[in-house]
Amino acid sequence: MANDTASFFQDLDQALILSVDVFEPIDLHFARFMMQLSGSNSPELILAAALVSRLGREGHTCMDLNNPLASLAEGDDKALITDLPSPEAWMAALRSEPVVGSPGEYRPLILDEAGRLYLYRSYENEQRLARALLDLNAREKPFDQALLRDGTICLFPDDTDVNIPQKIAALIAVTRSLCVITGGPGTGKTTLVCKILALILEQEPNLKIALAAPTGKAARRIEESIQRGLSLLDCTPDVKAMIPHEASTIHRLLGFAPGSSRPRNSADNPLRADVVVIDEASMADLALMSNLVQALKVGARLILLGDKNQLASVQAGYVLGDICDVGGTHEYSRAFASLIEEITGVAVTSSETSGMQDSLVDLTKTYRFAGDSPIYRLSTAVNAGDAGHCLEILGSGPGPELGYHDLPRPEKLRDKLQDSLLKGYKGYLSTDDIHDRFRLFDTFRILCPVREGPYGVKTINRMAEGILRDAGLLEPGGPHYHGRPVLITQNDYTVRLFNGDIGLILNDDGALRACFPDKDGSVRKISPMRLPEHETAFAMTVHKSQGSEFDRVLFVLPDRDSPILTRELVYTGITRARNAIEIWASDVVFSAAVARRTQRSSGLNSLLWGS
Repeated sequence: MANDTASFFQDLDQALILSVDVFEPIDLHFARFMMQLSGSNSPELILAAALVSRLGREGHTCMDLNNPLASLAEGDDKALITDLPSPEAWMAALRSEPVVGSPGEYRPLILDEAGRLYLYRSYENEQRLARALLDLNAREKPFDQALLRDGTICLFPDDTDVNIPQKIAALIAVTRSLCVITGGPGTGKTTLVCKILALILEQEPNLKIALAAPTGKAARRIEESIQRGLSLLDCTPDVKAMIPHEASTIHRLLGFAPGSSRPRNSADNPLRADVVVIDEASMADLALMSNLVQALKVGARLILLGDKNQLASVQAGYVLGDICDVGGTHEYSRAFASLIEEITGVAVTSSETSGMQDSLVDLTKTYRFAGDSPIYRLSTAVNAGDAGHCLEILGSGPGPELGYHDLPRPEKLRDKLQDSLLKGYKGYLSTDDIHDRFRLFDTFRILCPVREGPYGVKTINRMAEGILRDAGLLEPGGPHYHGRPVLITQNDYTVRLFNGDIGLILNDDGALRACFPDKDGSVRKISPMRLPEHETAFAMTVHKSQGSEFDRVLFVLPDRDSPILTRELVYTGITRARNAIEIWASDVVFSAAVARRTQRSSGLNSLLWGS
């Protein structure tokens, strides 16, 4: 490609030929469609459309024409796109195209003032989400100071520094319309929510509260956490009775019909809830969060819980990270700092600047791990991007909590997996009690960053089946067999199974049934033929493991570096372990992953923070 845009491409066919190594067919079809709509052979339009399509598939919401290749995955792809036109020339060329509009116009592509190019729907979702969050952030709630002060003393009697962030979170939730609570596993986010809801209900009894999460698995986890929190909550029975015990997926809360992209609840038909609590918010993508905030009724509160350091959503967007301004540091405003001191007696540093920070709190104290725990120290070093310190921790010698081993060669992998698989899965396959089966299966899991390849989920699941069959723990059979763990990958409201649910195929009086634990302690049984899309789950991707915890984890990284290997992925994999984790990787691949931060092009952060 040449700098001169006239010779940028000779013609469309040449453009597509040169691009086949960079783009998937869908990207090229989109580029061709934009060319046809525009009635133009502009090479600038062809390349921009193909890049926007590709970046959308990779989780970005836009392309920054000032640095168009920054968001492309590292590797040979960048070398195949060279000598791009200057940002000014590219923007000028695109603005002359009928398919490219400015903010406020209805065109397939939107180019904003900052030089970010969007698909129209992504632009609208981002704008609507930003407007709603800024409005929520600006809306304060009337409250009874004396009642809040007394309630805070009652629910947070410990005056140690550990309780300070929790008290601030409670104050934010009671006095503001937006509250974002972030923290790693074991920092007490959902336990804190019980106290927060009690304080809100003391101020305004009989508010309608909705609990939701991005997946069915995460929704059940917040239900379990709320149940545990209620048993420890020091408040009146009337207040406890008003805190909901049930949660749903966000899709179900909004009323998405199967196969539909339009929810039942929207700005024209808002949710009835006065308070909406979303757990595992890091898993929610831009489109879903945009639909959620648009469906809030006027005056409603939104409480988001999540771990800002976890993996971003599978779909486009980096919503929780953008809201929390990951990597940035902000002090509370003078006015809010004064309120914190007045209500809690805690003095915090502050600045003249007010903004999103007055709705955010970061919980850093973990109750799951001791400060000298190898898992905790390793996850902290991963978050800091300190690969050298990570290797020091991993090389300090195997222990009961943390083990680190060289990745075995593909031909040796099956033999190396045998001991771990038998130790991890023999228990659930050997018991006859169905509840013990589920409990024991959830004590261990193999996690992989990738699905394909010699170290991917598909390969390891096939090896697991072979190893367990050879050991006499599984019976030979077809796709369904007694003991097969299944992970649901698509919501199906007719059978009440949702993305992330895990069940077991079991022999039930001579017939195979797919069994799933229900929230009332019972077990639902359906024919395996009625299962929605699913996969075997001896091994899972790290993405699919979000919202889950296991006593022990075997974390198997691939044998070569890849753009999908990031510190957020490594952190998420490590923090799925409650008690122990064993990591199989090479130093080179592990270090490269820790050094690589997730970068998703988005305008949401600048809209919220003005950066």
